[in-house]
Amino acid sequence: MNAMTLTAYGPWHDGHAHGWWPVFPIGFAVFWLLVLGGGFYLLSKRAKWRGGGAERVLAERYARGEIDEEEYRERLGVLRS
Repeated sequence: MNAMTLTAYGPWHDGHAHGWWPVFPIGFAVFWLLVLGGGFYLLSKRAKWRGGGAERVLAERYARGEIDEEEYRERLGVLRS
């Protein structure tokens, strides 16, 4: 009789599944959203860090005295716009 029950309904106790079954697909989706979101965050942060290269060079030129304050502010405004 037990073998008949298992073949007819599977191991879900006469077709009645537990109420917590949605946890697995939701948890799987949340996991992948966190992985993809974390990767996007790290890539955007890396791109933002690299994007400051021109401002950094401009600040170095100003610090070395190659350009004056007026030219520094003018070029910085152009870079940021």
